[in-house]
This record gives sequence, structure tokens and C-alpha cells, in this order.
Amino acid sequence: MKQLYRSYNESTEIFKDLEKKFPNNFKLESIGQTWEKRDINLITISMDIKKADEQPALFFTGTIHAREWIGHELAVEFAQYILEKLDTDTTIQSYLKGTTIYMVPCANPDGFDYSYNHFSFWRKNRRPNIDGSYGVDLNRNFPIGYVKSTKTTSNVYGGPEPFSEPETRALRDFVETHKNITIALDYHSQGNVFFPAHDFRHEDTIDTTDMNTLCANMAEEIRKISGREYGIHQGKPPIKLISGSGREFYHSLGIISTVVEVGTRNISDYMDDMNENLREHIPALLYAVNEVPNYSKNNSVKRVDSFEITEIGSQHVNLKWEYETNENIFFEIYRAQKDKQFCNSSNLIARTQSLEFSDINLTSNKDYFYNIRVVNKLTGEKSPFYPQIRLRTDCDYDEFSRTYYATAKETGYVAENLNNNASHFGVNSLFVGIDENKGISYAIVTVSLKSVPENAIIKDASINLYPINRVSTTIEKYGEWNVGIVNQETMGDITKYEDVDNMQIIQYVGRPTESHQLTQGIWRTWSFSGMECKTLQEMGQKYGKVVFRVEGPKELIIGRTRQMMQWDIGYGKFGYGLTYRPRLELTYTIKPTITELYPKEVFTVSRNSINQDGISSGFDENGKKIYSTFEFNLSSMPPYEDTMITKAYFELNSTNIYIKDDIRFHLEFVDENIDQDYDSIANREIIQNIGYDVSANELKNNQTQYFLFDSFAEIILNEKLKNKSDVAFVLKPTSSKKSIKNKSVSWEIKNQALSPKLIIEHIPKRRYPLPKVTNTSLSLENGKIKISWENPKEIGFKGTKVIKNAFREPYSTHDGQKLYAGTDNYTFDDFGAKDIDKYYAIFTYDEVPNYSEPVIIKYEAK
Repeated sequence: MKQLYRSYNESTEIFKDLEKKFPNNFKLESIGQTWEKRDINLITISMDIKKADEQPALFFTGTIHAREWIGHELAVEFAQYILEKLDTDTTIQSYLKGTTIYMVPCANPDGFDYSYNHFSFWRKNRRPNIDGSYGVDLNRNFPIGYVKSTKTTSNVYGGPEPFSEPETRALRDFVETHKNITIALDYHSQGNVFFPAHDFRHEDTIDTTDMNTLCANMAEEIRKISGREYGIHQGKPPIKLISGSGREFYHSLGIISTVVEVGTRNISDYMDDMNENLREHIPALLYAVNEVPNYSKNNSVKRVDSFEITEIGSQHVNLKWEYETNENIFFEIYRAQKDKQFCNSSNLIARTQSLEFSDINLTSNKDYFYNIRVVNKLTGEKSPFYPQIRLRTDCDYDEFSRTYYATAKETGYVAENLNNNASHFGVNSLFVGIDENKGISYAIVTVSLKSVPENAIIKDASINLYPINRVSTTIEKYGEWNVGIVNQETMGDITKYEDVDNMQIIQYVGRPTESHQLTQGIWRTWSFSGMECKTLQEMGQKYGKVVFRVEGPKELIIGRTRQMMQWDIGYGKFGYGLTYRPRLELTYTIKPTITELYPKEVFTVSRNSINQDGISSGFDENGKKIYSTFEFNLSSMPPYEDTMITKAYFELNSTNIYIKDDIRFHLEFVDENIDQDYDSIANREIIQNIGYDVSANELKNNQTQYFLFDSFAEIILNEKLKNKSDVAFVLKPTSSKKSIKNKSVSWEIKNQALSPKLIIEHIPKRRYPLPKVTNTSLSLENGKIKISWENPKEIGFKGTKVIKNAFREPYSTHDGQKLYAGTDNYTFDDFGAKDIDKYYAIFTYDEVPNYSEPVIIKYEAK
């Protein structure tokens, strides 16, 4: 396996040859020496090597951990790829026209050589420690977050002080003297995940969206090559953050910075895995090269000054932003339905020179994520991104929404070879798959559905799990992970492996997640089909809860120790917090009440008469139209504030007819104040046509006709309900013939069962949000920011939700970090930085939920 990888000396010779072959585009130099006096190689690639330092640059570092050979190997392959195609590939030429590439292929030459020739899994450098041990973890030797330790034998020993090592000092000196570096990529293995930089304050920074989007777009380039999906995870509390990393040091200098964890092993099978990793990362690297100028300090195109939501509906969102515009500037708007998604041509939804945008035809009760950047159409320069907008569209008029979190005591994992499975419930993580020590592991996720109404009809559902760690669990290219609905009659004891293994699965949910789709830091969703929603509904009605079994591969490849995924449960020292608990998202409606309204007045209106004794429509002896009119009263309907009309239709029954002529009948929704005289009826204003016209011929075959209200007509009918207004309809005849006389149809009126009726389906649903909270305040308590308020006293109050956003006032209950949801009148920003200005938004909500307008409190750092 090792022989296919280049040694440090071999790569140095390759770089020397490239320098001879491409003297104008390639340079090899040393930026320092190691403990064992090896040169730390730096290679530079540019269209003009003499002017390389004058252009914005990408900084690539690899193999800072000795056993992680991918960085060194990728640098060799990438350099050769670029240089060999430079004369013929116009894309590469355009990318390098404004960008320089700096690469330190191996930041740990001593350790890499020791790993290559002696101990494969050596990680540190080869510093002789004072106690006779060797090595410092170079990626713990930078100053940001540095943690001092005396455990010199530890694989993560960070050295006696920051920059104590010649390798990290060389990297520091180079980066600090090259202000043109805008993006830094630090290549590691293993995990197939990006780790963007953080600043140890547990707050998003102004460039968090930039880093996530850079990673997401690189991940999409990878997916296009191999189908593999990469995760993106910045690190959130209370999990311990990596300390003293080069990534954070580069970011502290204003550089967009991320670690890239590649592959499933430190040293992969070259021909099988590594070769594929190299092929998929070359286009990803090229994408990063193309982005470099957009983050240059000399870029004249700055990010927008603001990016805000102005309105959210069930099918639309209105956005606005601020910028000093000119004729050469336009804006690109990107929309995604998952967090940390790419921004490319496939989800670019608008190019506009306006300072506002309305996105329509969205789906109700769904999450959407919006990004914006500025483009100069003359130069092609693009700005950095403004912090991402996150929102959820409102429920539709007949919908309710619920987010149910897993019940802690009934959620955990069981493993084949462990005897303490009961202790795995309600704490730490869910391990699913197979491990040589644990054996086969299943997760059990239990969700209470007791608050779902008995007459609920589930329209849409998804079960969501948060992948907490892909790096240490090791995922190979085989197997799949499924979520199944358990038959609770057969499930036995959920804390016993044998009972869980023998559970009957009624249905598996959605499509399985294959190994190449497993990511870290991005929610994994299993979406229910219609049949699966029905099963879920039955579980809730019968048991008041649903139990899921999460399962993965059950066999190991020879030579491998695990094929296991770790999912967050939200609790315990390894959890990321309650927000990351397994959750079930539901959208449902409820079985409607049906009300039949009979007309309070009906008329037959012709040129010569107005008749209330019967109803007919057609043409009189002079060929003039005969109209039928109907008026209904809505006073018997429930109150508007708590009622939603979900469906309406008009029923008419004809009497015996024998008309052969082409006569069609149209039902029109009209103003109820129309006068009952021929001229007023003939010159009426139509609100909306109801349903489709019917022909006299159709009436011969079907006495009963239904005219179905469309969406607009239902909206108007709902508005009429507000004032309990009368509603009126006109039945109008038409014909394709120029002249038709003495032809009309009579409609049943005497038999009540067959008489005209307006049939309305409606559900009880609160239309308006509750009042806002009052008496809001901020204070410091035990070193934490405390947010306090008073809740409204109204019936229907279910709770308040608190959102934090450092960049704008949150208009949406999803636009920022959720701090709290419940009935208390205070909460704490447990991990919030006290030296950063930010906004807190407090929303009240009811059972729908309808959310109030937010009460905004601005925290100003002192």
C-alpha cells in the first residue's frame, strides 16, 4: 500500500523537476527547517511566478499530522494537474489569471518520514521532549485556544508554548508576511467532512456563511465526481472545541479557513480509495482557487450592508437589503432547503438590480435558507456573502405544525456485546452499525404523540437525526442506514439487545441513507411517504407514541474494526445541546366539520319577470337570458377568528330536461348587494366563477351538479365569514348558437334534499397570533446573559420562543440560534459571548402555531 504513495524525498524531486519544466509558473523553496533539519517545502503556482505575491492567494497545507498522508499526496497531484493543463485549459488559465496558489504539501516532514518508514500511525512531529518522549501535535501548537499540557506522550500534546515548534513558526512567518492570502485549506484525514474555523466564542462570525458556503460548494464538486456527500461542522457548545489549531490562527488573520478531512482512513488503499479521493478533490480545489479573488482585501465589491426578511407567508417570502448601487452592480440570490448547502447555478433563483425580492410558489411549513452576494458585471468580481437568512414558511390555511423531540428515557442504543445497554438511554449518543467490540448496534428513538388530535390527518412528516461524529466512527463505502416504524405489540424491552433485534418493523421510512451520504454536521432527514404518514397516524392514535428503530450495516469488511455512525441525542457531555435531539416534524390537518347552508332567497330573473316560486335558467321566447340567483346567510357558521373554511362547493339538482341544444350554465360568485332586477343582474360584477360550466347535455346523465370553489373563491368566502355577510350567486346560461329561444332548465327547490345548497367544510383553527410579550429586559447573572419577559394571559397561549442573531433583528422564528421555547418567562444565553453586540427576538405562539411579531431586545457589549 505504502509504495504507491510518494515519500517526502520523492515529492521534493518531483517539485524540482516541475520547477525546471515550468520556470515561469512554478517555484520550490524552503520556508524553514524541522528538528531533524529537513526543509519545509513551499511550492508556488502562478501565471507569472515573478508577480505571484502581488495577487490574492490560496494557502494549502497538508500532512501536519504525520499519519494523514492525503495532504501531501493531493498537493503533488494537484500541482501536476494544474501545470500539465495550463497551456490548453482555458478554465484553469482564467482562474490563475488573478490568483496565486501557495502549497506546503507536508507541514510535518519529520513525522511524515517516520510514519512512512517506521510507525505508520505516528501523528506528531519528532521534537525530543524533556522526559525522553518524542513529538508535539503541531495542530495544537498555534495560539488561538491553545491549551497548556504536561502530557508529553499524548497524541494531542500541544507543546510547551504556542509556536514552540520550528514547523509552526515557519507557517506563521510565511502567512504573516503574505497578506495576499485570502483562503486557507488544511488537509487532514479522516472523515469526509469540512471543519470551518471558529473563534471560541460560540457565535457565528460575519464570515461564517462564507466558510460554510465555500465548503458546501467544494462538497458539491466532490459529489459530482464520486457521489460522496461531505459534512460541514464548525463546532458548537458544549462539545470541547479543538484547541491550538492552525485553522483558527489563519482565521484570526482575516483568512477564510477550514480543515478538510478526507477519506475513511489515515492511510487509505491507494488504488481503491485514495485514487478516488484525489480525483474528487481536484475540482473542489479548483473551485476554491476561483473564489480566492472574491475575498481579497482589494476587492472593490463589498458584501451588502444588510439582508432582511420583510414578510413571510405560507407560499411566499419577501426579502430586502441595502447597498450603494450603480449600473454595473447586480445581486445574486440563492435558495436552499437544507442548511449549509451550495450556492451555484442550480439554486440561483434571481439576478436583480433591485434592493428587494419576492420569492413565490414556495411550500407551506418548510425550511428555506437564503444567501446573497453582489456581482460587478464589468469585472466579474463577487462579494463575500452576507450572513444567511433562515426561515420557515407559515402553515397553510388548513394546516397545523408540530415538532416533537425524542423522549429521553426511551431513546438510546443497544449493542450486541454490551451488558449495560439500559445505561445508554437518555445520555450521550446513538451508535448505529457494527463495531468489533460492541458488535451490532441499534438505536431506539421514541416520540410521544399524545398531543396530536385524534382526528388529525398527517399530511407530511420527517424524522431527523444529527450526525455528531463521522471521523472517529469510520464509515467505509458499503451499507446503509434505515429508520423503521416498530410494531409496538412485538417490541418487548427496548433496552435489551435480543428484543430490539427481534422487533417487527411495520414499515421503513423513506429512502435509506447510504454510506456515501452520511455526513457530519448536517441534519439527516428521512421523509415519510403518504402510506408511512398513515401508519404514523395509526401509531399515535393507538399507542400515543411512535417507536423507531435505527439500523445500519451488520457485517464488517475483513481488516476493518467498525462501520458505525454516531448520532446526537442532545444530552450528556458529548451532546451538542437540546436543539440537536432527534426530532419528528409533522404537518397535519384535522377532519373537517361539514355545514350545509340552504338559500334564504332564490329568484328567477328574466327580462319580463322576477319569480320566487321556482328556479330556472336558459333563454326566453325572445332569446334573452334567464338568470337564477341564490343568496345564503353565514350567521350560523362558527366565529371567524377560530374557524378556517377549507373547502366549499355549491350543489344544484336539475329536474327532467330534454334539451338537445348547446346550452351551458355558469355559476358566478357575485356581490350580495346586487339588486334583483334584470339590468342589475345582467350587468353584474363577478367576484369569481365557481367551478366549471356544465352543459344541458350533461344534466341528462347526472341530475346532481357540484360547482367547486377554487382557492381564490375560498379566500373571499372566508372574508365574508368575518362579518357573517350574505353571499350571493348567479347562474348564467350561454350558448354557442347566435340565436336560441324558449329553452330553459328548471332546478329542484321543493324537495329539500335536492334543493340548492352551499356546502362548507371547516375546521377550528385560530387565525391570529397572540399578543406580544411585555416588560422585556436583559441582565447578567452568573456570567451569563439573562433574557426576561412577561407572557400574555390570553387563552390559547402555548409558549414563547427566543431567537438570537448577531447580524439583524430576527423576523423569523428560525432566523438565528434558538435559545428557548416553552412557558417560562426567562432564559439564558448559556454560551453567548458578552463582548459581541446581538439581537434577541421573543415570539409568543399558540397551538397552530401562529407566532406573534417579535419583541426585539438589542444587547450592546460594554
